[in-house]
This record gives sequence, structure tokens and C-alpha cells, in this order.
Amino acid sequence: MSGTSRVQLCFLLLSVTALRGHARFLGIQDNEISPEGLLSLLSSELKRELPEEFVYRRALRCLDMVAVEGQFTFTAERPQLNCAVFFIGEPSDIISIEYNSVNIDCRGGDFIKVFDGWVMKGEKFPSTQDHPLPLYERYSDYCETGVTRPIVRSSQNVAMLFFRLHQSGSSFTVTFRKLINPFPCNVVSQTPEGSFTMIIPQQHRNCSFSIIYPVEIQIGELSLGQHNDLKRSILGCAGSGDFVELLGGNGMDTSKMFPMADLCYSFNGPAQMKVGCDNTVVRMVSSGKFVNRVSFQYRLLGHQELQQMKGNSVEDVCLRA
Repeated sequence: MSGTSRVQLCFLLLSVTALRGHARFLGIQDNEISPEGLLSLLSSELKRELPEEFVYRRALRCLDMVAVEGQFTFTAERPQLNCAVFFIGEPSDIISIEYNSVNIDCRGGDFIKVFDGWVMKGEKFPSTQDHPLPLYERYSDYCETGVTRPIVRSSQNVAMLFFRLHQSGSSFTVTFRKLINPFPCNVVSQTPEGSFTMIIPQQHRNCSFSIIYPVEIQIGELSLGQHNDLKRSILGCAGSGDFVELLGGNGMDTSKMFPMADLCYSFNGPAQMKVGCDNTVVRMVSSGKFVNRVSFQYRLLGHQELQQMKGNSVEDVCLRA
């Protein structure tokens, strides 16, 4: 089956599911989506090759994933009360969403909101611990600020658009662009395999790289500046102020995930670990005193590997959850 045919088939399944009201097929309930449903959307949107001079345009669905720059329009054929669009770029991107035209009834209860990050099953990425803005500043409501703020930018490579339209014929058009982020912090990977180098240049912040697949992580290099070894031995990695932790979980909020390993010593790898969870995260905590750096690779775990992990008290923590 060709790539175009697979995309068309995925779109058809989504459309039929929506018409039948089978929201559970995609893991959606009250504008929420499971990792499985998210991957279905993501796989249908990735790998589009478009000429640079071509402006990609298409209609949005009530539940959608957008990974390609372009102009996107939603027109309600009936009341749409719980809709969401997931935007994603490359790890080194931030997201720009520009309102081109909006025809909705704000006074009648319609809304369009952009969230700086993603929300899945009530859990947010990045978590409140890792995002530079307080939660209330991460929401941008068109009905409140759309005229004065027609362009909204994210802090990382993912953003989300929520909307509710009560009348048929209501519509809006937005333009999605990707802008370069020289020091990416808080990333959702588009793929289950790849490599990444995370650098925090003397900034007091936390950064998380989220892979929404069960994977094997292999750390090739970790540089965390200079520390007192005695202090680390007494207080552990958290007491050092600069460390990397591997997390596993079935949600998006890193503060609710299982700690799989803590690393607070600089080394040249490899060090590797398998994490059989829906979401695997490499998280770096930085005191701001040093330039911290971690380089790693990751690959998707096969079905046989996941089966072999069952029974291992550490590796199968998510398989038993």
C-alpha cells in the first residue's frame, strides 16, 4: 500500500469513527486522547514532502494532527463542542499559529484557545515543573486576545488548539509555521527512533525529551560540570542540583511518571536501558551553574522484547501498571 493510500485509509477510519460516535476507538473522551489515538493521527500526518514555494492547504477535522507547515481551515457542518488539533514540529522547532480569519460567536459560547504544549487525558506536557510559564499564561483565548494578539508562539515543538463551535457555518483559518529554537528544551519526538543532544547553557531550568513509544534509550555522553562527590553520595542525584533522570509512564506529565534511573556523574557511554511504557522521557535538571549536555539514541522495542520484560520488577513497571 502506498503512503498516499495509507493516509487516505487512516483519514477514512477517523471520519467513519467520528460519524458513528465511537470516540473510544481513538481513546477520546471529553476532548481527551490516548497515546494510541495520538499515534494514529501522527502517523497519518508525517512524511509529507512539499516544495518550499508551495503553500500547503487543507481542511481541519474536529480531532486532528498537523505536522506540516501550511494554512488550515475548519468549517462546522454541525455543532462541534469538543475539538482539538495537535501541532508538532521537529525537536529544534517552536510553533507559530496565526489567525487569518475567524467567524465564530464568542458571546454565544464559541471559543478557540491555543495551549502552549499538549494535553492528554488531563495531563500536560511540559509539566508545570518544567515549563517556564505559569499554567494560566499557557492558554491564549482568541475571544479575549485574538484581535490584539493574532500570532501565538509556543515554548517548544508542540502546541494544541482547542475549539467549540455551536452553529453550522462557523469557521476559522490559521497558518501554522515552524521557527528555529537554538536551544530546544521540552521536546516530543515525532518518531520512535532517532538521536538527540540536549544542552542547557547555564540556565536554571528543567528540560524533558518525551518519546511516546516503548523504547530502548542509549546514552552516549553526559556532561554535568563539576560537583563535590561527597555531597552527591550523601544527598543523591537530586542533592547535586544537576542530573539526568530516565522516566517511564503511560501519561504525559513527567511529575507523575516512574523514575527508572538517575545519572549525576559525567561519563562517555554507552549506558542503556529499556523502558516498556507508552511514554519514555529523558529529563535534565540544571542548577544554572554549568553548561550541561546529554547525548542519546533511542529505538522502538519490538513485541518480543516487551514480552520478555514482563516479570522484571524494574523494566516492566508500566506493563504492570
